Formats: sequence, C-alpha cells, structure tokens
Amino acid sequence: MSDTLMVGVSGVRGIVGKDLTPEVVARWAMAFGLWARERRPAVVVGRDARPSGPEFAQAAIAALRRAGCDVIDVGLVPTPTVQLAVGYHRAGGGIAITASHNPIEWNALKFIGPDGIFLDADAGTRVRALADQGPGEGRGRGDPKGLPGGRGEGGQVSADTTAVERHLEGVLELPGLGVANIRARGLTVALDAVRGAGGVIMPALLERLGCRVVGVNLETDGRFPRAPEPVPEHLGELAALVRGSGADIGMAVDPDVDRLALVDETGAPIGEDYTLAFAVRAVLGGKDGRGGKGGTLPPMPPLSAVVVCNLSTSLVVEDAARDCGATVVRTPVGEVHVARKIVELRAPIGGEGNGGVMYPALHVGRDAPVAAALVLALLARTGRRVSEWVAAAPRYAIVKAKAPRGRAALDAAYAALRRRFPDAGVDLQDGLRLAWRDRWLHVRPSNTEPIIRLIAEAPSGAEAEQLVNEGRLSCAAS
Repeated sequence: MSDTLMVGVSGVRGIVGKDLTPEVVARWAMAFGLWARERRPAVVVGRDARPSGPEFAQAAIAALRRAGCDVIDVGLVPTPTVQLAVGYHRAGGGIAITASHNPIEWNALKFIGPDGIFLDADAGTRVRALADQGPGEGRGRGDPKGLPGGRGEGGQVSADTTAVERHLEGVLELPGLGVANIRARGLTVALDAVRGAGGVIMPALLERLGCRVVGVNLETDGRFPRAPEPVPEHLGELAALVRGSGADIGMAVDPDVDRLALVDETGAPIGEDYTLAFAVRAVLGGKDGRGGKGGTLPPMPPLSAVVVCNLSTSLVVEDAARDCGATVVRTPVGEVHVARKIVELRAPIGGEGNGGVMYPALHVGRDAPVAAALVLALLARTGRRVSEWVAAAPRYAIVKAKAPRGRAALDAAYAALRRRFPDAGVDLQDGLRLAWRDRWLHVRPSNTEPIIRLIAEAPSGAEAEQLVNEGRLSCAAS
C-alpha cells in the first residue's frame, strides 16, 4: 500500500491512482467486511458522484462478498443517506465512498458502524489491524482473498433504490418542523450542488417544502466546476445567482451532502458556522428563535439543555445556544466525536462549524438536507431574513489557514503558544485550543490532509489573523 495513504479513525483517503487504487480499496473493504461480519454479515455501500466512484464501489462490493458479507448497494447517494440505510437494513456497517470536500483527484472510504455513526478509535484500530495483516502466503499483494477469514464469493448483492426517498421522508417528518408553515412562505432558494450527490436529493427536498428552486451545478457527474469545499471564496456563482434571481437564501452543499453553507438574500456568503447556529435556534428557540415556547425540540425527554460541537466551531453557536437557554460542550474535531457526545449527553442537537448539522431526531450524523430544512423552518417561523439574523448577533471574524506538516510532533509549538498566551484557557483534547471570552485559536494536525490547520476567531479579521500568525510562527519554529 502507498506510504502516503491517509488512514484515519473512520476510514482511508488518498489520491486516485497513486494512494488509492482498486486493490487498496479491496484490501480495506475486505478488512471492514471481516469486522462488520462479527456484528451482522451485511454491509451497505454507497458513493458520491466522483468519476472514480463506480470502479471503487465495484472493488469494495467484490471484497465484501469475499469476506462473507451480503451487500446492499444504494448507489449514488449522499453520505447521510448511507448512514440512514445502515440503520434501516440493520446492517453490520456501511461504506461511503467519498472524499467529501477534497479536490477531484481524491477519493476515500468512510466506515460506518451498525449504529449509523462513523467508527471510533477502537473499531478503527481493529479494521486497520485486519488490513495491515496483509495477504496470505502465496497470494498476490493486492488480492483481498489472502486476508484471514475470506470465504470466497459468499455474499449476495442487492440494490436499494429507495434510500434517497426514505431520507427525504425522514426529513419531512421531523418533529416540529412545520412543513405547512414553510410551504406557506413560498421561499425562493438558490442552490449550488457542485455537480455532486446533492443533485439527487436537494432539489426534491426544497420543492417538497414549497420552495421555488433556482440552481446551478445540479448535475451528478462529479465534474466539480469549482473547488468543492463550500467556503465563501468558492461561492461566487451562487452569490450572483441569489442576486439575479431575487432568492430569499442561497444554499451550497459539498460533494457528499453532509455540509451546508448559506448565502444571504443580498448575495453575501455568511460562513458555514451560521448553519449550525441557525439550526440550534430552529430546534431550541421559540417562535422568535430565541428560546421560550413554540420551538421544535423533539419529544424525547429527558434531554439535556446542551449543544455539542467541536473545538473549531464559531462562537456564534455559543451565542445561539445561550439565547435559547442551553450550554455548549466541545469535542475534538471529527464527526464521530461529536456524535458520541450527543448520544452520551442526550443532546437535542449538535454539529460542526463547517456546516455539518447533526439532529438526532432523525439520526446522529451530519446531514445537509436536515440542515436546510431547519434553516427554512427558522426563516418561516420568525419571518426574519438571513441578513437580519446575522446583523442581530455579535459579529466575529474567523480566519482559517494551513501550514506544512513535518514529521516532528507539535508539542514544542503548543508549549511555545502557551508561554506566549499565559492568560488563555487551554484545551488539549485535539491539538491546542487557546480561548478567551471573545476569541480563540485552535492549532491541530489535519485528519484528512498532511497539513497543520490553524483556525482563529476574534471580533475583527485583523485580530484573528494575528492569532493565526502567532500559531504559524510557533509551528514553523518547532
């Protein structure tokens, strides 16, 4: 296997043809199949729209069959659809073939446990151990039959063509969503699906919510017309569409449809962190989105008044939670960490500041269709426009940067930053997070790329940039 294949807690990721080949996919799928078989010998497989997806899906399916697993193939679907399908079929696990927001040359396997949540460290370590055992004596290096436990072509394959429809129905049936109220507003939504899997679900959802949809990049051929991550600098076409169409809101999803970014009615991208903040207000807030009666809290008592998010999530989420009488609990970056904490605390909502909303009333996974429905519910219930919600909240500037990651540990950089800022609150769950009342700096190694991520938030862009520069200097000196 390639020395540069990125192996994380919940899967593997690499450059197609270099790090990630059908042989590598087969090896890891076989390992996951052996792990899943211990729970139930059935695995759900789905993929996003990347051109490499069909070949990798076939390699994974063949390997899973050789591991003795039946395969439920859901085809080209959002990642949250795969997660929901695992639960629906009571499968031993699922594989989503997607590199999420990474550029077109990347692809990945994301491993999902039988509870519909991505694998945690213990399960991921077990799957990696199975993959690392390598082929048996006399087998070709890429032949997954060489892994222990392979049982020939034992498993069967069936197609599930209704997974997206079930996902849609689940969103529309969310408790307290107020579908009739959303439909009555007749909102216009500008949509950018980046030619990914969003095209198979987002237009249909918005239309069923009574919205007029004007869209770009709704094809599902995986030929991304722009950098696929839905950050403000990549949403120029959507912003122009909002202005030209008079839309009430712009929505952009990433290629596997677990993240949602927003553009306000003036055509200004507002940043992904507001997605979770709006969803918190929709779920915990009242008729005005600020707490009190009339919110959409699901009938699942006793629920804690807690919002779970990761260490890199904006203070706008804390402000929204505080307005609604809730507190924020932070976890390491990574969907699985947020999901496990949501389950542990029975939190009504959580997510990540990258536009990933997790609403356990449907499932404990990032879900852009769920996020879109909640945002529309907030707008319909309160009558406020997106720009008015942004203007009414404290303003922060968030700056994100990357730095090369060498082979040395980052401990020296963390120590230098702590000496530089002795008055800051310190969190070492995931890299180093230094926090003050109205600002913070988070420095951590990426889980998905060979880089160091530096994220800072402060009342002004200059102050946030200064914090990032301090982090960059410490990393370069270590």
